[in-house]
Parts: sequence; C-alpha cells; structure tokens
Amino acid sequence: MSSDRPAELADDESIAQSSTDELAAQVALLTEENQRLRAEYVRARQAQHRRAALGMAALGGLAAVAAVLLPDSRPLLLALAGTGFFAAVLTYYLTPQQFVSAEVGERVYASAAAMGASIVDDLGLQDERVYVPTESDGNETFANVRLFLPQHADYVVPDGDELISPFVVTNDERGRGASFFPTGAALFREFETTMTNAVPDEPEALAGQLTDAVVEGFELVDSASADVDRGGTTVTVGVRGSAYGSVTRFDHPVASFIATGMAKGLDAPVTVEQLPADDDRFDYLVSCDWTEATERES
Repeated sequence: MSSDRPAELADDESIAQSSTDELAAQVALLTEENQRLRAEYVRARQAQHRRAALGMAALGGLAAVAAVLLPDSRPLLLALAGTGFFAAVLTYYLTPQQFVSAEVGERVYASAAAMGASIVDDLGLQDERVYVPTESDGNETFANVRLFLPQHADYVVPDGDELISPFVVTNDERGRGASFFPTGAALFREFETTMTNAVPDEPEALAGQLTDAVVEGFELVDSASADVDRGGTTVTVGVRGSAYGSVTRFDHPVASFIATGMAKGLDAPVTVEQLPADDDRFDYLVSCDWTEATERES
C-alpha cells in the first residue's frame, strides 16, 4: 500500500502543474487581450481628437476668409481665426495617451477666457450667460448645447437652430447676440459615454451626478456640493479647490460643464451666475437657473 503513495503524489503534482500551466496561459492570454483593447481605445480616441482638430481648423479658416471679405469686423474675425487654429493644434497634439498637468490646462483655458471676455467687451454684449440646448448638428465631439450671450438687457432666448452661427441675428432684436461652443460641451459628451443609464432629467439626480463628475471623473475641483431649491428651478453648486483657477471667469470649465449638463438633461435654457462663496465651506458658487423655461411651460 505504501508503494502506491509515491505514484499518487506524483499524479497530484502532475495535476497541480498542469493547472498552474493552464492558469498561466490564461493570464498571458488575458494580458495580451487587455493590451490590445487599450491600444484600440487609444487609437479611437486619437482619431476622435484629430477629427475635432480638423473641425476647429476649418472654423479658423472660415473666420480668416470672412476677415478678408468683411473689413469692418476684421479684428474680431482674425482673433476668432487665431483661436480656432490654436485650439486645433492643441487638440491634435494633446491626445489621450499624454498627461497634461493642471497648470498647463489652466494656461490654455486662461487664453480662451481672455479671448471670450475680449469678444464680449468689443461687441458690447450683456453680462449674461445662457446655455441653450440645440438640435443635433452631427458633431459627435460636443454636446448639443450653445452658450448664448445676449446683446440687449431685455433679451429673449433664441431657438436652438438660430444659435448655430457664432453671430446670432434674429428678426426680433431682443434675440440678437453671440453664440459659442461651451468649454463644458466636450466634457459633457465624455460624461455621457461613461453613463451606464440615460442622463437623468430630474434636477436633484442630475445635479448630483454632474457634481460627482467634476470631482471624481474629471478632477476639476477637490470637492463640490449641489443644492436644489424647493421651487425646483435653481441649483447652486459650491466648489472648493478649482484646478483651473477662479471659477468666476468666462465660461469656466466647472461652471460650463454643470450648466451644459443641466441644459441638456432638462432640455431647457439655463442661466448661470458664477460668484465667490461667502462662507468657509466653498471657494465659489455656481448657480444655474431655468425659471424662464418653467414659466414658458406654465
């Protein structure tokens, strides 16, 4: 009987070795497949970024041609052309496989913010920021939302299809102004791709998910908290530790992403106010109000 034990041990060792070899082969196969999927993901993101860069370059070229044809608006159009080409270069080279520090991102955004503020001053636009949902234009990089800056204090929000052009000229003078792609439009598109379910259309749930995204998903701030008023027409988000400096600046990524998300999720124009916080919990407050849309429906 004792003579059989060495044979049994040998069989057990053989089975254990076979299982180990099989497990190692499976691990190697999974590792190879994981690397392949990562490479495909990077290539897909690079292609998406390059398409966006081509689109921005085309807009810059259009503005440059318009500057030749419209000498009265030449300084503004040349500025827009320069911004388009600059954004195209950055978008082309800053691909997902590269790490971009917050300091670099802040400097890029600072240029865009200064340009936006300059355009507002030159055109004499109002200090109002209205994020308006629009119809799909086939652009998969940006969410279908535009930032509308009215020309008149007593303004009306144009229809979404009237905001496709940068210069909004409507029959009703109160609807005239300028339209921009929000800085948060591409971020919100990225946010949508990470959602397992549809983006909620209920204010509290939507505000909560957007707030979590600016902290955990995009790391734009260290902390944030959202509060929806009892009337259900205003959400105020307090933020602390902004990675891109003062949130009060023109179309700041934090405010822009939250406002774009609220406008898209609620399918309603959202007016935004950005101001320093008056307590120790937060650095800045971002207030999104969709009262006008609610009053229209009632």
